[in-house]
Amino acid sequence: MDLRQLAYLDAVVRHGGFTRAAEQLRVAQPAVSAQIRRLEAEVGARLLSRTTRSVALTHAGELVLRRARRAMAELDAARDELAGLAGGLLGRVRIGAIQALDPFDLPAALAAFHRRHPGVELALGSGALRSLLDGLDRGDLDLAIGPVPPGLPTRYARTPLFTDELVLVTDPDHRLAGTDPLPMAALRDEPFVCLPADSGLRAILDRLAAEAGFTPRVPFETTHLPRLRALAAHGLGVALVARSVAEAPGPPVVVHGVDPGPLLRPVGLLHHTGTALGAAVQACRDFLAAWPGPQDPTSPGAARVVHDPAHG
Repeated sequence: MDLRQLAYLDAVVRHGGFTRAAEQLRVAQPAVSAQIRRLEAEVGARLLSRTTRSVALTHAGELVLRRARRAMAELDAARDELAGLAGGLLGRVRIGAIQALDPFDLPAALAAFHRRHPGVELALGSGALRSLLDGLDRGDLDLAIGPVPPGLPTRYARTPLFTDELVLVTDPDHRLAGTDPLPMAALRDEPFVCLPADSGLRAILDRLAAEAGFTPRVPFETTHLPRLRALAAHGLGVALVARSVAEAPGPPVVVHGVDPGPLLRPVGLLHHTGTALGAAVQACRDFLAAWPGPQDPTSPGAARVVHDPAHG
C-alpha cells in the first residue's frame, strides 16, 4: 500500500462518498475507486461497505483507517519539523471550540499566533464537546477547546485555560427577578430555555433540577447562545448559561447566581494523545496555553465546580 491509497481512503470517509472525495482531491472519481480497490486487494479485506447512497467503513476499514491516519499525522509532523529547521514554521492547525469562550479571547490569541507564524494555516470551527471529541478521534481536529469533565478519557490530554461561572437568567419582570442567588427549587413550575438534550449544559440543568426534586420543562431549545439569552429576556423561560453569555450585549436580563453556588465550569485545551503533534500544532498549543486568560471566579468556601458529561 502507498500513501496515496491511504489518503484516498481517508478522503472518502471524511467526505462521505467517492464523488465528494474526488472533488476535494481534484482527481477523477474512477481514479479514487481504483485506488481503493487496489488497497482492498493488498490488505485482503473489504474496507468500505458501498450502497447507492452512501459508503461506510467495515470493521477492517476502521482498523486500517485508524492506523493510516496515525501514519499520515506522523508524516505531517515530520514535514513541519523539517520546515522549522529550514527557518520558518509551516503547517496547518485545525481547532474546534465551544461557543461560550468570552472570558478567553481566542480571536486575539489566534491573531497574535498568526503574526508570529504567518506560514501556519489556521482553521477554526465550533460545536458541543461531544462533536469536538469526535473530531479529535477522527483526526478532523488537532486541538479542541471545551469543558473538561472529570470522566474525560485519558486519550485526551488537557490543559486548563479558564473557569467560567454558570448562572441563571430571567427577564426583568420575572416574579423572581429580585432573588439572588436563585434556588433551583423555586423554579419547579417555570419553563426553561436551553441547548438541545444531548448538550452538556442541558445535562447540568437536568442534574440541578433533579437535585431540587423536579424534571425541568424545556419548551424552547436552540444551539445559538445569543438567541437562548434573548428567549429568556423576552420572558419565554429561565436560562442556565455561562456568565459571559448572560452579560453579553442584548435585551435586558437579570443575572442570578445559583443557590447553592457559585457554579463553576472548568474549560481547557484538549488534544488526542494518540496523534503526533506536528511542530505547528505544538507551537499553537503552547501559545494558546500561555495566552493571558481571565481570573477564575472564586468564592471561598462556597464554590461548586460542575462538569459536563463527555457527550458535550
